[in-house]
Amino acid sequence: MRRLLGALWMLAVVAACSEVAQEGPVAPQRTGLRLLGGEAGDGFARATEPRAFVFPADHGPHPEYRTEWWYFTGNLATTSGRHFGFELTFFRYALGPADAARAGASAWRAEQVWMAHFAVTDTEGGRFIARERLTREALGLAGAETDPLRVWVKEWAAAGQGVGDELTLRLDARDDAIALGLDLTSTVGHVAHGNRGLDTKGAGAGNASHYYSVPRLAANGRLTVEGETFTVEGLAWLDREWSTSSLDPGTGGWDWFALHLSDGSSLMFYRLRTQSGEASPYSSGSLLRADGARIPLAASDVELTVLEHWTSGTSGVRYPVAWRLEAPAAGLTLDVQPYLENQELDLSVRYWEGAVRAAGQGPGGALTGQGYLELAGY
Repeated sequence: MRRLLGALWMLAVVAACSEVAQEGPVAPQRTGLRLLGGEAGDGFARATEPRAFVFPADHGPHPEYRTEWWYFTGNLATTSGRHFGFELTFFRYALGPADAARAGASAWRAEQVWMAHFAVTDTEGGRFIARERLTREALGLAGAETDPLRVWVKEWAAAGQGVGDELTLRLDARDDAIALGLDLTSTVGHVAHGNRGLDTKGAGAGNASHYYSVPRLAANGRLTVEGETFTVEGLAWLDREWSTSSLDPGTGGWDWFALHLSDGSSLMFYRLRTQSGEASPYSSGSLLRADGARIPLAASDVELTVLEHWTSGTSGVRYPVAWRLEAPAAGLTLDVQPYLENQELDLSVRYWEGAVRAAGQGPGGALTGQGYLELAGY
């Protein structure tokens, strides 16, 4: 599924200032979501048909759609086993359909605005540190391109090459307290979610996105936390999604799981929540077996039970941070626990996203795993 949170609201704030050369801070917002909307006839393309993804083109931008993101998450460890989690995400939001008449009116004028989030979980140190960047696609401050493959927001970037099912990337991000330099190489091909890449999230026409993942990326490089640098390796996950209007008006949020399991399989499932807290029938996901076969997961295929809550001392919000995930038809039962309870990103938008570990049973016996959990709209 995934995810522009109230981020779209924040990007609209940036957009409102798109004629002003000087960028300044924007006050944090406490509203969970007002997201992924759009009216028919607004001039943007809509996801209405299955899509045969073509690479490297589809790793690059799709400016004919209103929103798009490149979402990297992963779990890393040093040779001694010290654990870290990371998130590096890039969001694009179009102010309006491309208009040649408006383009070039000012060096600061832009049709696209961008946001990026960078967060590190240091389990042993008990630290979670998150930072963000907000800017417009002007004067080279942010953007995405296919040849060479590159996505960037200011000095944070993902760059590399991807043809067919082979993808290699370099992630670079640095801020006052955290830094990341990571090389990623795909070990399995991409997986198209929904109906051959058309992921329906609501009843209205075009309430869908084009959605694929590269679920297993071997990762190695260096990670810095408050002046201490570590050599790390592990597994990462890339989510790619673009759309114009995807969520029904009554959607209140979502709970998203992406897990690497010890039998070589990979699981993605999101539960869309209505404003009354019930699961939407448009919740869905994919179980990718070790042999590459995809098992689609509908809302009725997965049962989620909250095991533990955590209340943020910063926002006062109560999050369901531990879960039991059961998929009986797939022979899967997992208990999912956070590495740290406090993995709340309290930035321009507020949500919980963090590294998790899993343990339970699969078709072949005992399973363990790790991955990422996102809790939006609480």
